[in-house]
This record gives sequence, C-alpha cells and structure tokens, in this order.
Amino acid sequence: MSAPTAGQHGSGRTVVVKIGSSSVTDEQGRVSDAAIAKLSTEVAAVHAGGDHVVLVTSGAVAAGLKVLGIQPRPTDPALLQAASAVGQSRLMRHYERGMEAVGLACGQVLLAPLDFFNRAQYLHARQTLRLLVGLGVVPVVNENDAVADDEIRFGDNDRLAALVAHLVQADMLVLLTDAAGLFTADPRVDGEARLVEEVAEVDQVLALAGGAGSERGSGGMASKLAAAKMAAWSGVPVVIASAERSDVLTDALAGQSGVGTLVRARPGRLPARKLWIAFALAPAGRVVVDAGARQALIERGVSLLPAGVARVLGDFQPDDAVELAGPDGAVFAKGLVRHSAKALGEWAGRRTSELPPDVPPEVVHRDDLVLLP
Repeated sequence: MSAPTAGQHGSGRTVVVKIGSSSVTDEQGRVSDAAIAKLSTEVAAVHAGGDHVVLVTSGAVAAGLKVLGIQPRPTDPALLQAASAVGQSRLMRHYERGMEAVGLACGQVLLAPLDFFNRAQYLHARQTLRLLVGLGVVPVVNENDAVADDEIRFGDNDRLAALVAHLVQADMLVLLTDAAGLFTADPRVDGEARLVEEVAEVDQVLALAGGAGSERGSGGMASKLAAAKMAAWSGVPVVIASAERSDVLTDALAGQSGVGTLVRARPGRLPARKLWIAFALAPAGRVVVDAGARQALIERGVSLLPAGVARVLGDFQPDDAVELAGPDGAVFAKGLVRHSAKALGEWAGRRTSELPPDVPPEVVHRDDLVLLP
C-alpha cells in the first residue's frame, strides 16, 4: 500500500474518517467513552503530523434509542428521527470531552443531501468545513437525521462520508468499522479467510461483502464498498479498517501494508451532482436507446433526445433517475429524466421538430447524465 499524494490544503493532507455506530457504542448501545478517547488520540496524532481530519460519525440514533429505552432498533422512520434528536447532543458531548482531553476543539456539522445536490449549498458547506479545518478544529459531521425527508436522505453515513471526501477534496477516506477490512470469506466461520489488502475495481469484489451490519448500525461491508466506489470515482483512495487497530489513522496515511483494505482511486473526478446521480439515486425506470444514440452519448457527450429513444420501461416521473440501456439491453449510463414515462413513450423516436410546443427537447440533459463502466 502506497501513501496518498499531498492534497489541496496547504501544509498538510486532509483525511475524512468515518466511524460507525458499532464502533462508538458498547453492547448496550451506550456511547463508549473508551472508543471516543481512542479515536480522539488517533486524530490528535494525525494533527501532530501536520495533517487534518474531518470526522463523520454515526451513533446518534443508537445513543437516543438507549436513552428512550427502545430495543431492538425499530424500522419506523419517525421513531429513528426522534431517537436521533435525543442522541445527537449526547454524542457530541462525548466527542467534546474526548477531543478536549487531547488538546483539540471540535465542531458539529449536520448535513442533508440537498447540501450536495444544490450548487450554492454545496459551496457553502465546503467553505464551512474548510474554514473549520483551517482553524485547527475537527469537524464532526453527521446527517441531519432529526428532520431528514425519508425520500431524500443518504441512507447511511458511509455514503455521506464518501460525499464529504469529495466535498473537501480529501486525500484519503478511512472507513473505520468492527472488521479489519474486506476478507475472502467470513473470518468468524472460515479459518482460511484472508484479508484483501488492495482493490482496483469494487465491482469485482462485491460478492465478498456479505450481509448487513450489526443491530446498532445500518451499514455493513456492502455499504463500505458502495461508499468506497463513490469515493474512488471522486479520485479519493479509501482504506477500510478496524476502529480497534492501534495507530490505524497514521498507518493508513503512511500507506502501511496490512492496515486494512485499500480501494484505489480511479483517474479523473466526477462532479458532486453526477456522483449523487450515479450512486445515491435509485433508478425508477429504464430508457432503451438505439445504437446511434448510444454511440453519440458515449463518444460525443451529447444530451439524449426523443429521436434516439427506442423503448421506455417503468413508470417514472420528471426528475426521476433512470438507467440508459443500448439495443442489447446492457445499461451504460444513468441520468435524471425530464419527461414522464407516459409522455416519453408517446414521443419515442420523434424528431425535436415533431414535439409539442414548449416541451424541453432533452430526455436526459448531458449535465444530468453519467456514463457507467
């Protein structure tokens, strides 16, 4: 594992560190002072080396459920939001004590998906985080769960961490969990399971991810790999490692072999809006295009027009995410559609001049379209 190159932030690198609920709470669901103290010490070591940390934390819901006496973890979104409202302030108190003990200040930053989707909010969030980092403060980021719209949310903090890594142009994303990384099999049941030390393409190892996470969390290795793929497409390398490992952050930044699973960054960098379209929005349908349209979209980067549409699948509405497939059915792109499935079905194959007046000519605008490998 090689160390990342120097980044965008003056004298030091910036690493986004995400820690999950199972790593900051104990078996009873209480926030663990020992875990926070260990993490704070790790963050202080990174700062002492001249680098910076943006922390993305889970644990508010777990902490709130413990206070409210609700077990097991419910599925009702309203109850989870209430638990987050109760638990977030308690979680921050633990971080404040932990960071103060190692001579650091921390500041709470609650983000919502629209902070990444809306350009003005995106730039404002970036400015806030960069200012905090410049002041030597450790931003402690969480989703604004208490008021989040269940239809428009990150889903888990692994995905949020990947977006934050893009936002601050991080040099590395470290996903701390209760596993030492990605293994060839479940090490709890297979004595021959080996750590996968490096991944070039996430899609090639998804079968190794297993199921969901623990009772106290919402993620799991599949969630970690999905976030790692997002970050890799942002040009940010990712290390998935155990929160309990000694010196995990400094070793990850140093590129030490065996610290966890390294997911290599892809060349290039997707804009935040396209990153969100590609990975955070579930497709509501599929648009099959003809061979000429497929070639033009891939080679010339144009918008998709009704003339190139061969078939419409699903019942989507304007601004929904849709997959784009070629004549062979293979999906090659994803984007935000500007027309309903019903309207597009009527206009498929028509030239722009044949459309009703005042109808936008684009089915998927090039700014809302992402090519997939």
